[in-house]
Amino acid sequence: MNTQRTLLASAILAALSSFHTAAFADAAPDAAPAADDVVPKVVVTANPFRSAEGEQILTPAKVLQGDELRDKAGSSLGETLSQELGVSASAFGAGASRPIIRGMEGPRVKMLENGMAVSDVSGLSNDHAVAAEGAVAHQIEILRGPAALLYGSGAIGGLVNVVNERIPTALEPKLTGQAEARYSTVDQGKNASGTLDGAIGKFALHADGNWRNADDYKIPGTRVIGDPESGSGRLANSFTRERNAGLGSSYVDEWGYVGASVSHLTNLYGIPSAEGSKIDQKQTRYDVEGLVKAPFAGFENLKFKAGHTDYEHAELGEDDAPEVIFKNRSTETRLELSHLPVAGWRGTFGIQTENTHFSALSAEGGPDTVPTTRSTSQAGFLVEEKDLGPVRLSAGGRLEHVKREPVTGLDRSFDLKSGSVGALWPFMQGYSAGLTFSYAQRAPATEELYSHGPHDATATFDIGNADFKKEASRNVELSLQKTSGLVRWKANVYRNKVNDYIYGNVTGNLLDEEGNPGDELRERIFEQANATIRGAEAELTYNEYGAGWSGRVFADTSRGKLDAGGSLPLQPADRVGASVGYRMDALRAGLSLVHARGQDRLASFETTPTDSYNQLNANVSYTQKVGDYDLTYFVLAKNLLNDEIRVSTSVLKDIAPLAGRSFVFGVRAKF
Repeated sequence: MNTQRTLLASAILAALSSFHTAAFADAAPDAAPAADDVVPKVVVTANPFRSAEGEQILTPAKVLQGDELRDKAGSSLGETLSQELGVSASAFGAGASRPIIRGMEGPRVKMLENGMAVSDVSGLSNDHAVAAEGAVAHQIEILRGPAALLYGSGAIGGLVNVVNERIPTALEPKLTGQAEARYSTVDQGKNASGTLDGAIGKFALHADGNWRNADDYKIPGTRVIGDPESGSGRLANSFTRERNAGLGSSYVDEWGYVGASVSHLTNLYGIPSAEGSKIDQKQTRYDVEGLVKAPFAGFENLKFKAGHTDYEHAELGEDDAPEVIFKNRSTETRLELSHLPVAGWRGTFGIQTENTHFSALSAEGGPDTVPTTRSTSQAGFLVEEKDLGPVRLSAGGRLEHVKREPVTGLDRSFDLKSGSVGALWPFMQGYSAGLTFSYAQRAPATEELYSHGPHDATATFDIGNADFKKEASRNVELSLQKTSGLVRWKANVYRNKVNDYIYGNVTGNLLDEEGNPGDELRERIFEQANATIRGAEAELTYNEYGAGWSGRVFADTSRGKLDAGGSLPLQPADRVGASVGYRMDALRAGLSLVHARGQDRLASFETTPTDSYNQLNANVSYTQKVGDYDLTYFVLAKNLLNDEIRVSTSVLKDIAPLAGRSFVFGVRAKF
């Protein structure tokens, strides 16, 4: 514990020590152009006020876009975001990796696509891939604060929003787009993706697509920790085969826009467990969206969205025969009305509905993992903001009614309340402090209530509890940041007290496929207990987006404990990291190193701590103008040290390390 505090204190003090140096640099008459002149304002679309990224102290945010997104893009959303502040990732091979935000995962972190729920089943289990593709994304947004609660009880820990702009909101004066091809050595991976945008009259058009083929990836050491007989070389069943395409169009006029889109995804990937399972995933999605400017007197705009998702995946055994089939059909609507300032308050209120049919049924005539269950929710939300002298106040609330109706009976309904209040104080030019309090409730997910069957991909027999109470989270967060100049920094400290926290407890009993004593599956019983999650983050950047040299250092830590004693399962390791970059004209290069400490804070049923590791990555690119095209040639290097990386947030950490050293060669064309 003393070492932990020393690490955290050092990170925050290192950030705060730049206060005097940065202030002097800002005042120097011969200094380089201020960062305010070179840093673009990146709008966070999932924020109700559509504020810029640097103004997100009340709703901490990170936006990945442009070169930074392309450099960090991986085969999954979790891999792409795994080195962001406060974000780690689960790891179930290359095909399935989901973001974990501040130690919270699964149903507490909501996945959005263009502000609407992805509606897959990735929140149920770590072996289920997120059905949203980052390769064609315009930007990826991370929210970890009160505004995230406006998207439902599933955002109690935060949200990730993949913005691909399939429904265009503006008319392009000419045809624009980009195409990219890349090859990775560690898995002989081939990836091609592209987007295209144009307009015919007042109709805006969009198309995108992604194709990925990757074989089993190479690992640095042996598959199983300390077992030279377990095999080495390539990790069996870590391949991916993904296809994704989308089309969209909208009518755009001075009054606003209205449009629709359709997309289809197929994804076949391996699960590198001892059972050798595979998952065959399919999803078709339809969306409608529109915005009307100044719809009524006193109102700024009216925005509506509707989406329908038809999702299915089959878990395949060694003979490629389906064992369990997961289905989720979901229809979601959302209406938002933003008003003009009233007594200094400006804000947005709206309603949201969702109707889903979810099931996880045996394909072999055995027990069903989760019975067919209809879930409905209706919610109203409000968020307001006001400047009171130099202090900006923010307040928001959400009321939601959720009902679960399984075919087996035992219907449950939950009335949920969420609220937040915060204040932002710019105590001097370029420096701000913020304090937020939030309260959120979450209804137990369908699988947490009604599971009672085998889940072969995780080798568990899952048992839910239909009598579970709703979770209730009380969060307090203090933030400090420097928002101007070449040197910028931020530091956050938070405490999240969760009553009736739901988690899966692996008891140690072994069962067969019918739930009787056997030796095939581990018994996993969902349980409830009070828990507390504490953590801190600090980050310092220099000239993050400007020409010349740039740099970044960061550290983050979180602790999740049961109040009765013991740790929560799959807790992330403490991390520190540093990177340096250089960009000038057509050349761009960078080097980053992340060090994760060993993690021995184990839940009662976890047996193996994870060792520390160092992950060294690099990138270099050169852009050439060829007619109307910008051609960028790039090389990415991942895990240059070929370190054996086993992450504490992975259920398969003992038998499935991350990939070894890899070089990615690619070319990207923009026009």
